[in-house]
Amino acid sequence: MAACKKKKKRNYRKEYDNYQSKPKQRKRNDCRKKSKRDMTKELGKTKLKGKDIDHKDRNPCNTSRKNLRVSTVKANRKRNGK
Repeated sequence: MAACKKKKKRNYRKEYDNYQSKPKQRKRNDCRKKSKRDMTKELGKTKLKGKDIDHKDRNPCNTSRKNLRVSTVKANRKRNGK
């Protein structure tokens, strides 16, 4: 029987410093937030509850309405490999 490995505690500060604070990632995150705001204005909060906004071409900075669709969280994460 294999020995259980103890998981290391996740270092969120390090993740932020190494990845999320980079200008490119900040811009991509801002684009995702803008898409969510735009779709919320168009469809309303209740239709988006528990849903994700999916970018068809997987480019979060392409915020055109033709590129956006509402999908379940599970389907969006599965499609994008997370």
